[in-house]
Amino acid sequence: MSESKKNFVEGVRSEIPLLIGVFPFGMIYGALALNAGLSNLASQMMSSIVFAGSAQFITAQLVHDAAPGLVVVLTIAVVNLRHMLYSASLAPYLKDLSIRWKFLLSYLLTDEAYAPSILHFEKEGLATHKHWFLLGAGFSLWFTWQVSTAIGIFLGAAIPESWSLDFALPLTFIAMVVPVLKKMPMVAAALSAGVVALLAYSLPFKLGLILAALVGIAVGTLLESRQTAEVKK
Repeated sequence: MSESKKNFVEGVRSEIPLLIGVFPFGMIYGALALNAGLSNLASQMMSSIVFAGSAQFITAQLVHDAAPGLVVVLTIAVVNLRHMLYSASLAPYLKDLSIRWKFLLSYLLTDEAYAPSILHFEKEGLATHKHWFLLGAGFSLWFTWQVSTAIGIFLGAAIPESWSLDFALPLTFIAMVVPVLKKMPMVAAALSAGVVALLAYSLPFKLGLILAALVGIAVGTLLESRQTAEVKK
């Protein structure tokens, strides 16, 4: 097996534990999108084009609540700011790739694809064909997301509430976040964002998520800069 295929398969394998939680997550989104008033085509196309679970859930909820378009755009923009941080941390390992590769991998870059990929890159360093690992992780997630969304749309409101599929969302994110919380700034950012999200849960238009994201980013950045300054001393 070539190095590229080997890395691709390893990326797929690393993603399998997370896909167990992603599948019902996608089904819930499909049903939720229909209940929010989106058409079957619009619901599926959002998964294909946007391909961002949290953004899709929030968009569906805001559409259901008839939130102003500007609020929807700003909310999604703030929630997805984390992708800039993901890109920055992966950049040293992918900087030599062609523009086509960078476009493809940026499209496939999600929370679930980033978590195993950064751990793999930190372990393997600047190994050749390493980007195929991210491709494998990202593609397997993309395929699963499309299929699960389609099933959720097909079943729609027929999914019984007794299934309680919403448990998959927090479990999936816990599985992604915990392995990468290696430094104090990361832990502090996660904890502060979680606390603020709980305290601000009642704010209208899901504005508590924006506040939580901003607080988490601010806390993490502040602590990281302090640690860097102390090291330089």
